[in-house]
Amino acid sequence: METLKFKTNIKCGGCIATVTPALDNLEGIEKWEVDTANPDKILTVESDNGLNANEVISALKTKGYNAEKI
Repeated sequence: METLKFKTNIKCGGCIATVTPALDNLEGIEKWEVDTANPDKILTVESDNGLNANEVISALKTKGYNAEKI
């Protein structure tokens, strides 16, 4: 299991609802969550097949959100 973390601009439940289909449809994601209480809005992704960080960043970008791997 690999854990990737990203600083994002996903701020609220509405934002999470917007990105849910994009993240749920990515191959290899076991679980993901966004800590909206953290000032950096940290997205944590757990993957089982070596998911590339750029795939997550691209999926969020298609929904209008930014992510930076940390």
